Amino acid sequence: MTGRRIVSLWFPRFPIARWERVQAMRPAPDPAPWEEAETGPDLMSPLVLAIDGPHGPVIHGINDAAQAEGIVQGTRVVDARALCPDLQVVPADLAGDAQALGRLTHWMRRWCPWSAGDGADGLVLDTTGSDHLWGGEAAMLADMEARLAALGQPVRLAVAPTHGAAWALARYGGPREVCGPQALKARLAMLPIAALRLDGATLLVLRRLGLKRIADLMLIPRATLERRFGRDGKTLMTPLRRLDQMLGTLPEPVVSPAPARRFCVVQRLAEPVMDPQPLLPALLGRLCADLAAEGQGLRGLRLDLFRMDGHATRVEVGCAQSNRDPAHLQRLLGRHFEHLDAGFGFDTLSLSALRPEPLAAAQVRLDGDVETDVAVATLVDRLSARLGPDAVCLPDPRDSHLPERAENWTPAMDRLAGRRADLLAPGGLGGGGMVAPRRDRPVRLLRTPEPIEVLYAVPEGPPVRFKWRRKPYLIKRHQGPERIAPEWWRVRPGTRLRDYYKVEVEEGARYWLFREGLAEDGRGGDPDWFLHGMFA
Repeated sequence: MTGRRIVSLWFPRFPIARWERVQAMRPAPDPAPWEEAETGPDLMSPLVLAIDGPHGPVIHGINDAAQAEGIVQGTRVVDARALCPDLQVVPADLAGDAQALGRLTHWMRRWCPWSAGDGADGLVLDTTGSDHLWGGEAAMLADMEARLAALGQPVRLAVAPTHGAAWALARYGGPREVCGPQALKARLAMLPIAALRLDGATLLVLRRLGLKRIADLMLIPRATLERRFGRDGKTLMTPLRRLDQMLGTLPEPVVSPAPARRFCVVQRLAEPVMDPQPLLPALLGRLCADLAAEGQGLRGLRLDLFRMDGHATRVEVGCAQSNRDPAHLQRLLGRHFEHLDAGFGFDTLSLSALRPEPLAAAQVRLDGDVETDVAVATLVDRLSARLGPDAVCLPDPRDSHLPERAENWTPAMDRLAGRRADLLAPGGLGGGGMVAPRRDRPVRLLRTPEPIEVLYAVPEGPPVRFKWRRKPYLIKRHQGPERIAPEWWRVRPGTRLRDYYKVEVEEGARYWLFREGLAEDGRGGDPDWFLHGMFA
């Protein structure tokens, strides 16, 4: 038995807790004045996260309301719906969960230098020699639990001399259990046989043999266990091997992944300078060379300027796509030197790459020009650096047949991030521009349709004249109607349909009007008229 101290963390609600936190942070869209707000899944109702299984979707995560209905993780969705017909099912984001757990693995290194993932819902830390910095192991576990609870992640923790023992106590022991080497064997003997980290088939065989606790397994001679389970060459995780790892007679090191490399260059000057811009090309060249050697680019760049009097100035710029072009990065930094206070001069400069991403070398075109998507991303970077990231937006098509919902505006920095494959696809920015607008849609669409006063011959017919913004218009020609039904899966029952008309007024201008509802349709009073757009 060694003097190692291993902490195991188990997140019993990791997928659903992360999903609920993302939903809580997501801003709700502004509803149209004549509609209810678009509501996502009801967080207070029974809800589950589902993944694909061999015989249909399987429950991967459940919220508290679903758990109160008796729904158990791992069951099929069809069986859960039979138990709770109002159950909401949302696809699970396994890739996002894995990335979040990886970030949490590095975040946990504030307590110790070694941390690693432990399955899809756990972490393991080697805290040997670190607990005294936090006031002891009990205080350290309490601090971990409190900080993780602030992140919205409930956790069960345990510390023991071995990884296997800490894993078992975190899942089958008491809250924040601390187990010393002297009491290890006696404490583990009381745990169920499932605490050995075995597969389901092996656990079923052990239960059929009448072995319910680890103490029952300890009483069986090793030779008997070796003959029964040790000859299976398909797996090395036999009950005997797991028991030895748990008791410490077989080593099980914590393989901690290396932290992501930090790309940073620093230049200390013998004499202070008032204008650091002439020094930037060399610094950017060194930084971009380091990135190119690792096949990386950056999504953000941070420049730290340290003055002689100790005052530090920090400048940060972002990129819509991964980039390592020194000239482009210097142009992004240029506008920040217009009102720079140099004091008595700068003696240290530091450049750091933020959010590095893989970036492969690209083939230059035969005419020497850059690809369309690269040119657009470069333009977005320069405009965002000049006007602000929220002032430069791109259309974001949505899956909706309602005109005001079919397209939204998203900050270009977010729209282009990670969308290189989409931009190169037909219809993307690299395929000849954005999707061409339909000819039967107006060139300008109002953000919110504006009510108008309409005079018509028959209630179900086209309008004869209308008044918009206190100005009357006489209609000479019209085309329509084009009926657009409401999206029943988003709006409340009883929402009225729309009939759109293209009209040309006496002055020659053309407008897009719609009538909401029909007379005597049982969904309200007289229909309302709105102006939604203008044609060229």
